[in-house]
Amino acid sequence: MLTAEENDMMTQVGPGTPAGELLRRYWHPIAIAADLTPEKPTMFLRRLGEDLVLFRSTKGEVGLLHDRCSHRGVSLSYGRVEERGLACAYHGWLYDVQGNCLETPAEPKESNFCLTVKQKAYPVQKLAGLYWAYMGPLPAPEIPKWDVWARTDGWHWLRALPQLDCNWLQAMENSVDTTHLHILHQELVTDGFKITSTTRGTIDNLVKYETEECEYGIVKRRVFGDGKVEEHPLLFPTWLRQANRTQIRVPIDDTHTYVVYVHFVPDSAGPRPADGEVPVNYRKPFKNPPDQSHPFARHRLDEVDAQDFMAWETQGPVHDRTRERLGTSDRGIVLYREMLVREIKKVEQGLDPINVFRDPNGPIIDTHLEESIKVGKAGGFAHILPPKAANN
Repeated sequence: MLTAEENDMMTQVGPGTPAGELLRRYWHPIAIAADLTPEKPTMFLRRLGEDLVLFRSTKGEVGLLHDRCSHRGVSLSYGRVEERGLACAYHGWLYDVQGNCLETPAEPKESNFCLTVKQKAYPVQKLAGLYWAYMGPLPAPEIPKWDVWARTDGWHWLRALPQLDCNWLQAMENSVDTTHLHILHQELVTDGFKITSTTRGTIDNLVKYETEECEYGIVKRRVFGDGKVEEHPLLFPTWLRQANRTQIRVPIDDTHTYVVYVHFVPDSAGPRPADGEVPVNYRKPFKNPPDQSHPFARHRLDEVDAQDFMAWETQGPVHDRTRERLGTSDRGIVLYREMLVREIKKVEQGLDPINVFRDPNGPIIDTHLEESIKVGKAGGFAHILPPKAANN
């Protein structure tokens, strides 16, 4: 059980908040790269509680700016892209990808007024079919080279999930909640175990389970009745490497979360998509109506992701941890919270938190991906998505 102040410290993500400042020390995926096109070159985004516009100039440069123009606050998501950058639709103030103001058309030609204007801008990189942004203090670190998205001996595909209408921490705590798989997902993930009680689900197929801190986060380990072992490392702060995929959760604001999965397919498992394409599977909404929340929406429960969304969203927009009752099976959740508080304190002391990497020539980080693929256990590598099926 937490105090209200402790709950706020770990859940709030806006500028200047403890968790928000921690999360700004990392690169986060902000959009599917294929969604930004010459026909649709601007995209309004809200990430970490900030309103932003992602754009691609006619020269192909990609930038991320604060959405409100420095002039009179009009949304730049309606701006016109040009070779040099993005021009506000209202009065034509032109910004490059660094946020430099290049033109203020209505000012006298001899004026240097535009040199005094700077729009807030964040660096953007493209990796594994996603645009990533860094919203923290410079110099920016490197994007961690986790094997799932950094390996080049295979290909990637993306699973774009619906917007999660609750706080990011609810999804992340689920990543170290070992036992929920055997109850919540009991009809869908049986591993051949015969269910005799819906109360117990497949929990009796679990001989033991462990959660322990490791170099890059927390390892969640299950030992099954047949002796096989499955591991899912939580890569701090917001990444879960499960089987051949990385589940990524990025706070939109305090009550909404962007969720995307990066899947890796080894070359030996299937042919690569043509021309380096990164296929995208856009998931349909998990609830009806899709723009409402519990109790005004009803979640479908016919797949694992849908069941997870139900569990996360029905805790409320921000789970009230002052009222919860944790048991011994929740030790992974306690461990993650302790790690979160510890890393927040590091940032407050001016230190780099865990998994901030500065070496651009650092090696690919082995998360034991191959071992997880071979196990093929609960929630594991059941099949490979054929390239043509990715957009279905």
